[in-house]
Amino acid sequence: MNPSTAVARRLVSALVGAGVEHVVYCPGSRDAPIGYALADAEAAGWLRVYVRLDERSAGFVALGLGRAGCPAAVVTTSGTAVANIHPAVLEADAAGVPLIVLSADRPAEMWHTGANQTTVQTGIFGSAPRLSTDVPAGFPADERLDALVLRAVTAATGALSAAPGPVHLNVSFRDSLVPDGPWRPQALVPRRVSPFPTAPTPLVMPARTVVVAGDGAGSLARELAQQGGWPLLAEPTSGSRVGGNALTDYQTVLGSELVDDVEAVLVLGHPTLSRPVSRLLARPDVTVVTDRSRWTDVAGVARVVTGPVELAEIDTDPAWLGRWKDADRPVVPTAKQRLCRDIWWACTTPNAPVLVIGASEVIRCFDRFAVPGDIAPTALANRGLAGIDGTIATAIGVGLGTGRPVRVVVGDLTFAHDAMSLLLGEAEPEPDVQVVVLDDRGGAIFSGLEHATAPAPVLRRMFLTPQRLDSAALAHALAHALGASHRRVAPDDLQFLDEPVVGRQVVLVPLT
Repeated sequence: MNPSTAVARRLVSALVGAGVEHVVYCPGSRDAPIGYALADAEAAGWLRVYVRLDERSAGFVALGLGRAGCPAAVVTTSGTAVANIHPAVLEADAAGVPLIVLSADRPAEMWHTGANQTTVQTGIFGSAPRLSTDVPAGFPADERLDALVLRAVTAATGALSAAPGPVHLNVSFRDSLVPDGPWRPQALVPRRVSPFPTAPTPLVMPARTVVVAGDGAGSLARELAQQGGWPLLAEPTSGSRVGGNALTDYQTVLGSELVDDVEAVLVLGHPTLSRPVSRLLARPDVTVVTDRSRWTDVAGVARVVTGPVELAEIDTDPAWLGRWKDADRPVVPTAKQRLCRDIWWACTTPNAPVLVIGASEVIRCFDRFAVPGDIAPTALANRGLAGIDGTIATAIGVGLGTGRPVRVVVGDLTFAHDAMSLLLGEAEPEPDVQVVVLDDRGGAIFSGLEHATAPAPVLRRMFLTPQRLDSAALAHALAHALGASHRRVAPDDLQFLDEPVVGRQVVLVPLT
């Protein structure tokens, strides 16, 4: 067996042994040894492989798998292919999502020689990875490689560090890059690291507490709010926006005199959506509950409590929650805001699709108008750095990881940025993903920021950025070129929300 083949097969075996069951593979010559090994491992039932042409899109598909609870690896060839993974790496870093990047490289003797498709890949992602290391050409394909892979996967999942995120293994291969014969994987030795057990931390809070649930807060925020009789300010992707304590338009309520009576703020997750909440979190009486080594502390003075927690004493004010609920009177929504409200409600049924929400103005519409009910949708978004890139690819990864249909709601600029992530290889599984495009011709979010006072020509060109893009024509072209279905609906035509999400769909909703 040639050395490149031996390393690639051992690498794949070690990944599966460490718990990685999903790999996104980008075709190339230098990463071909890994490609051959992945094909044989998938044939043996060890893992699932998804082939993608665009490395930027592939990185976000792997990120979506991680968001779905399936830590995934993404494999690239050398050169600019590696650099195109960078946006997904940065999001994984900021959001705390496991992502294992395996980049194939030329051997060291080809570096700094001007050799084709050769650049310095070591450290290419800067400080973002939890672990970044080289596997040089000639590295032994034995237990030492197993240990290195286990260390990388453990760092990515945060099992021991409480800081999940991206890792980078840069693997150099010499010729020959083609295996001498087929591989029939047989026995697999699992090697995994279990996280430290944690007991609940007792928590004492005053009666007039408010609970802020940011992205990824989970059900604990809702449970604490209900036990304490406190108002719950839950972002759409918190997993907590449900039940009688959750408010709808809490941003407006935070502008009232009720804030003066707040005695303490309890924060879970990663809140980032609104400036009223950011001002609330700048108070000195904030307590942050976290199970990770990174947490949100706007003023830098918050008390930090390791989760999970349980209320040790409950001193309630019976009128406190009612005052907040009475003040929660959402304004009349626009067509866009009403549509986001209705999409949210449609995703609260037991068999509803997973909801993935695009950044910018779209998620803020959900934040102000998604009415909490008895069931919370499974709602996700890239809130680490809140970029619009890779949103559709992330949604596809979420669907692959959960095995459920996905409805992703984006603006027209986000759609234009990532529409080609709907491209699918003939041999690849068809994802059930519905892309709902809210087409308001430009960056509507800037109309609500301080930049709205800019001179009209400057505001339009530099911020709203309307494009010479016929979104309907693009959706139609995608249907013919990529095999996706498409339809155009009016803002008040909600029939599509009652229909099953099957295959790749684009639903265009013109708002102007």
